[in-house]
Amino acid sequence: MGEFYQFRLVTAFASLEQIMKSIFFAYALTCFAFAQQPVTVIRGGMVIDGTGAAPRAATVVIRGERIEAVGPDLPAPAGARIIDATGRTIVPGFFDLHTHLTASPVSGVAADWGKNAAAYLAAGITSINDFAEYSEMYPPMRALLASQIAGPHVHFAARLSTPGGHGTEGGWGDFVTLTASTPAEGRARIRTALAGHPDVIKIFTDGWRYGTAPDLTSINLATLTAMVEEAHAGKVKVFTHTVTLAGAKTASRAGVDVLAHGVGDAPVDNELIALMKEHGTFYVPTLSVFQLHDPKALHPLAALLMSPLAWEAVGNLKSPSETEAHAARWANLRDSVRRLHEAGVPTAIGTDAGMPGTYHGYATLNEMERFVDAGLKPLEAIAAGTSVSARALGIDSERGVIAPGMFADLVIVDGHPERNIADIEKAVEVFRDGAEMDLASLKASIASAGATRVPLRPVAAAVDDMERSDGRTSLGTLRVNSTDPGSDHSQMLYLPEARGAGDHALMIVTKLSSKPDPWVRMEFPLTPGAVEPGDVRAFTGVSFDARGSGVFRLLAYKSSARNPEYLEAPFKAGDDWTTIRIPFAELKSTPVHALAFELAGAADSSVWLELDNVRFY
Repeated sequence: MGEFYQFRLVTAFASLEQIMKSIFFAYALTCFAFAQQPVTVIRGGMVIDGTGAAPRAATVVIRGERIEAVGPDLPAPAGARIIDATGRTIVPGFFDLHTHLTASPVSGVAADWGKNAAAYLAAGITSINDFAEYSEMYPPMRALLASQIAGPHVHFAARLSTPGGHGTEGGWGDFVTLTASTPAEGRARIRTALAGHPDVIKIFTDGWRYGTAPDLTSINLATLTAMVEEAHAGKVKVFTHTVTLAGAKTASRAGVDVLAHGVGDAPVDNELIALMKEHGTFYVPTLSVFQLHDPKALHPLAALLMSPLAWEAVGNLKSPSETEAHAARWANLRDSVRRLHEAGVPTAIGTDAGMPGTYHGYATLNEMERFVDAGLKPLEAIAAGTSVSARALGIDSERGVIAPGMFADLVIVDGHPERNIADIEKAVEVFRDGAEMDLASLKASIASAGATRVPLRPVAAAVDDMERSDGRTSLGTLRVNSTDPGSDHSQMLYLPEARGAGDHALMIVTKLSSKPDPWVRMEFPLTPGAVEPGDVRAFTGVSFDARGSGVFRLLAYKSSARNPEYLEAPFKAGDDWTTIRIPFAELKSTPVHALAFELAGAADSSVWLELDNVRFY
């Protein structure tokens, strides 16, 4: 018996020795890996840390992804790369809490989100919120940003609104903007949105159209409160589209985290100030999208960060005229920034970039300059674009200030922006997670002809046999619907229909709108979210079974933007099932992001189409 215990004791000590060796080995590996991380030392410059504090002469040491030390005259570790910032200022990477990354700010020019992403980095913006996508697009865009496309940290937003509310009139379909009008419905829609793993939630709460068009619907307090509670239970922050004083009060009472867009219909009042302070609500006024945009006075930096096609199109745009309504709204917006900031309401930076005249990258810097015009000091505007924006997102423990332990998102500007805020436009070095960006290459990619290139994804021949019951194609992608734009857009219904025993087709029925040239489309993405192009070079055409009544086209989408470029091929369908074959000679398209079937006809008429066995041949 004693021998047994002796054996157990010896075994225990042997095991303990192995454990200690393992711990020591792991520690040694960690130390080795830490020592092998690249080190960059920025010295000789002034540091604006993003907190609003005055600049100070300091050295910044970056090890790997993070800031290791900040202080005067710090020694450089052995082997460190040294950057001389004499005469320059080091600031945190800037934030833009309201962008539309896949939208083009120049009407008539297709968006290139790769060039847009590069424009942010080239301007020193290292973190953005993207309010333009739907859940199927998040994973492929995240993967491309991690491997193929140089861009800022992107926080993707799920979009929700009311039936007939803002966000639904773009014609993008049910999946891009979810809708709700009651608390129970609101909670259900938030749960649907959270299942797609968004970084933030955007709720269109306010239907005011600035007096230029009939108002859309607005959300009620009970529904918005329920949606905010559900989002917060999922640990996701809520941003809004709110543009009126009444809407801002409703949103604040509901507990939203950030009011996005400024109050433009009236001056802010003490009641709103009290509500925002009570609920800890942040304010993102997006002055840039509301200011008067004169394409004939385009800022040189905006032009530098613009694709050749956009630059060419801008030259053909007309200068706008100031109206009395716009002047009054602009006065309210500017005054709201000053009043809320002076009252202690945290005010952050967002632009609505991607909307007409609100240029990616440049607009963010312009927004901080407009904050100074509105009455903030330059250091306060820089804090709004860095630490305050990080707090609004809830990531202020990792980004937004220059301090030890923070991720090294940094910008070196040639000048002293605390004296002249316009110096924020002069980025000469940009770091994202400690990695130095090649600004020359970024600007060259923006200026290059053609679209940003991404790898082709292989595509199987069978696109959709309509047999899946989850709304997905045979490729596993989610079918999506879209319509003509406008609050009076066409309506469509689509559902599976039994074609025979164990065989299904897809029926599409539409009530076309009463406006000219109405249409609806059913889209079949070839890759998730139609973000990446599909490789269809092995095929010679598209075939499908169809019957219906209306005017029909097959569209091959050449881009992944929500307003895509496409090539078209008309086809006819009647009362009987017919197999239709369309050779690529008619489509002339490779690669292809998605196939779409368009239904059209006379205004205010009803048309229908049944589809089955969509495939390449």
